[in-house]
Amino acid sequence: MDILNEVKKIHETLVELRRDFHLHPELSMKEYRTATRIEEELDKLGIEHYRSAETGVIGLIKGTGKSEPAKNTGADESESNIGHQGSTREGKDRVVALRADIDALPILERDDRAYCSKTEGVMHACGHDVHNASLLGAAIILANNREKFAGTVKLIFQPGEEIGAGAQAIIANGEVKGVERIFGLHVAPDLRCGEVGVTTGINNASVDHFRIEIEGKATHVSTPQMGIDALYIAAQTVVALQALVTRTTSPIDPVVIGVGILNSGTSYNIVSGSGVIEGTTRTTSAKTRQEVRDKVQETAENIAKIYGGSAKVIWTDYTSALINDERVSEEVRGIVKNIFGEKAAKVRPISLGGDNFAEFIMEIPGAYAYLGTSNESIPNSLIQIHNEGFDVDENALDIGATLYAEYALRWLNDKF
Repeated sequence: MDILNEVKKIHETLVELRRDFHLHPELSMKEYRTATRIEEELDKLGIEHYRSAETGVIGLIKGTGKSEPAKNTGADESESNIGHQGSTREGKDRVVALRADIDALPILERDDRAYCSKTEGVMHACGHDVHNASLLGAAIILANNREKFAGTVKLIFQPGEEIGAGAQAIIANGEVKGVERIFGLHVAPDLRCGEVGVTTGINNASVDHFRIEIEGKATHVSTPQMGIDALYIAAQTVVALQALVTRTTSPIDPVVIGVGILNSGTSYNIVSGSGVIEGTTRTTSAKTRQEVRDKVQETAENIAKIYGGSAKVIWTDYTSALINDERVSEEVRGIVKNIFGEKAAKVRPISLGGDNFAEFIMEIPGAYAYLGTSNESIPNSLIQIHNEGFDVDENALDIGATLYAEYALRWLNDKF
């Protein structure tokens, strides 16, 4: 079956879906309209579905094709039950998952496009509307061709990616149990529409948020010896955190310690009695991640202690580093080359931005691809994500839907 050709036949449907999601963006874990809209589309296709993590939607497309016997690959079945070339399960028992995130960002969209956000201060500035519509496009193709595969395609419409909560919640609900492979994708304005980035190994950094609460003692500026200056402690802490990167970590091991908020003080003539610092750490390995967290904690506490104050560090885990499985990456890269040509497959440099698709591929073999969305004839498609003017070349929808559907069919039919 020529999946790309079939997807092109529903291009206008995909555009309508993407623009509908773009018109009505919703913040993380509050994607109620989005979830309902997804369910409406799945109902039209006769796809079984249910909610997970309240605003997440899980769809199950069960194939009716001939069930092939399991291959005896000689693989170690203790390792995710995966054989060297394909599944070790009988065809009807194979399960592959396709994931798309569905939440938007607290950004005010500034443009005059007909499909600009109608929700004040909320925008699909990270392309999740594209991911969502692409996965629904794949669902259309797969649901209309159930006889061409055995086994189950599990559609995961994940909420809360932007706050690092959705993937963990979906996993905690048991949605990846029994799944053998998982595939996802993300828009990439640094790639031209028609190009797809597939990188083996590290793709994205881990992301942690820290909040440092500093306690000092307020006093009048004329008697500083009677107080403990929390603002000064905070300032010294911010400077010291940057030294952690330049002096305590390897220059060939990517690390970011970024501070975005420093609040302290109540009046120009009062020594501040408290302060708050907020920031993020980014690393590409679990070992470095923990080491950096420990150093941030130690630095904040020790500097506060030196000047007579105290510091409390509160951590929020957003996501682990995203590390593509080598075998699955090769499978996806093969699809890209086969359908779109050798030059379409690109390797992207490591990004210190995070994506909690990483949590899924810590559980099961999987890969994340980057979908080129830029086109020089569409100026806003050249703008980077998380920007008030961000847009895409909507021809990328066809490519995204094709990748989703093609990967599922090839895995279930043991074509790798």
